[in-house]
Amino acid sequence: MIETGKPIQLRRDVEAVEIPAGFKVVLPVGSEVVVQQNLGGNFTVVTGWGHMLRIAGKDADALGADTAAAAPSPRPDKFDEQLVWEELKTVFDPEIPVNVVDLGLIYECKGTPLPSGKYRVEIKMTITAPGCGMGDILRSEVYSKVAALPGVSDVDVQMVFDPPWDPSKMSEGAKLQLGFM
Repeated sequence: MIETGKPIQLRRDVEAVEIPAGFKVVLPVGSEVVVQQNLGGNFTVVTGWGHMLRIAGKDADALGADTAAAAPSPRPDKFDEQLVWEELKTVFDPEIPVNVVDLGLIYECKGTPLPSGKYRVEIKMTITAPGCGMGDILRSEVYSKVAALPGVSDVDVQMVFDPPWDPSKMSEGAKLQLGFM
């Protein structure tokens, strides 16, 4: 397990995404980082230069974490829209320790049955600021997590900006957690 708030030296070169710009960079072995959050399977780190970056969970070994996969939780073997919403709650904004559902970034999520017996899932989402470079990263994570669910054969994730996001869209829990209440 990786502790937050303590310096860690990278054990190997690792690709990361600069927050909020969304640019990919490679951090060399030996670079010192401090993990700020470990949520949704990804890590938000700050470098000694003050840059905030996101390191994918698949690269946890570079931070010194054991990458042995834990046994997956039992899941239904067929499509379940509630499971889609639960999976969306495992996608976190890399700057804010709140998932995209509770932040109010998911405007719509619906499953439509297909003739094959599987489902097409359509999601409309937004980001907290139109110029945020993390939009494509979050969209991609939403896509890959939902596409891996049982009974899903097609996923369409659309980034929308109307209506624009504002803090009123957050859940009560998120507002409380972030000091908006």
